[in-house]
Amino acid sequence: MKHALAFLLFWMSSPLLAQTQPPNIVLIVADDLGYTDLSCYGHQRHRTPHIDSLARRGIRFTQAYAASPVCSPSRAALMTGKHPARLQLTNFLVGTRTDSLSPVDPAPWRPYLPASEITLAERLRTLGYQTGIVGKWHLGGVDSLAPWGQGFAFTRMIGRNGLDYYNYGIYEDSYKKEFRDKGQTYLTDKLTDYAVEFIGQADQKKPFFLYVPYSAPHILITPRADKLNKYLFNYNKWGEDYNPYYAAMLESLDDGVGRIVARLSELGLTENTLVIFTSDNGGVGLPELGPTPTNLAPLRKWKGHVYEGGIKVPLIMSWPGKMPQNQTCTNYLINTDFTPTLLELLGQPTPNLPDAKSFWPLLTNPATSLDRGAIFWHYPHFSNQMGRPAGAVRLGDWKLVENYETGQRELFNLARDIGETRDLSRSNRTKANELSTLLTNWRQEVGASMPVRKKPKS
Repeated sequence: MKHALAFLLFWMSSPLLAQTQPPNIVLIVADDLGYTDLSCYGHQRHRTPHIDSLARRGIRFTQAYAASPVCSPSRAALMTGKHPARLQLTNFLVGTRTDSLSPVDPAPWRPYLPASEITLAERLRTLGYQTGIVGKWHLGGVDSLAPWGQGFAFTRMIGRNGLDYYNYGIYEDSYKKEFRDKGQTYLTDKLTDYAVEFIGQADQKKPFFLYVPYSAPHILITPRADKLNKYLFNYNKWGEDYNPYYAAMLESLDDGVGRIVARLSELGLTENTLVIFTSDNGGVGLPELGPTPTNLAPLRKWKGHVYEGGIKVPLIMSWPGKMPQNQTCTNYLINTDFTPTLLELLGQPTPNLPDAKSFWPLLTNPATSLDRGAIFWHYPHFSNQMGRPAGAVRLGDWKLVENYETGQRELFNLARDIGETRDLSRSNRTKANELSTLLTNWRQEVGASMPVRKKPKS
């Protein structure tokens, strides 16, 4: 309580943003939304007017990354500011895929986020924030690992039938109370209902943090029927280069963002609310439990791979009156960076988070040159999307990918080759060796768990 009071007094006296109350923070995370899927990122078939409007009223980042190509590790990084490799949480919670023909088995890993880790919700709650989560948690199930044990006071967590957009269950603040749909309410809409409810019931005398990790557009690709017709009717007119069912799902997601933003406006909270929209990893670019959802071209590969299609994500941040509007930022960053950025925005000391770096200067001037330094990926598993055990590092315009099965290295210059089509590891051995050493040393520093070599058959 004393900490929260001291923070409020600091904020009221701070010339940084000169307002009477710390800002509300709404963090919206789509599930398996690809970098190229939004119309504000160049997609010609998908209709996302509300998210596009958010981009016009804020900053659109063109080189934002998830810390993992799959969901649970990425969400853990977002919540803690720590890399999944350091947390030993390197795969999605039920990931058990192996390959009998591979020389390695997946690395040992921890299938939950430990209760001892300090989440962003816990940090903000100590500062007097009201905290809420609506949607997909996917970081642990027992009470101490569930959202209500990890800093969230208001919890609406997807439970039963999490891949089904109908006939699902949502836990309300505990496992003792559950809403069960019987094929009547579309899941994306229900989550938006809860988000709007939280905003409406929040005490406006105190700031709030609302985390909305939607399940859309994750498979199963199940749109609302009334959203689908126009995409089917235009399918042949527009050219068969998109999935109409996926497009309709995105429209519902976009409607949800629009309703959340509208509710903030109705309550007069727009100018005191930072809205962040992003994705947990890349989109799905191959048939998985149905037709291929999306095409990530010109990026290489998709979810489950450490190439750009699996880790590059959209990121939009909007705070009218406090942040520049209709701006594009080309600096690269990774989602571990949210924690120190938000804490610096609030005038708080940066905790010891060696995997994270604040990008606060970019929120005041997106054209600022920010030296992020090296960022890393570590995925020592076999993904459901045919990804292989691999790691990667980016430093400046250079990126190195290492195959953990073979030891093969690939070097790319992303400024000249966003599609990672030209391997420069042989023509520029000096740069390849430099990045390879960086990646090796980093794995040792964080205690990264590596794939296990199989014993030769006798």
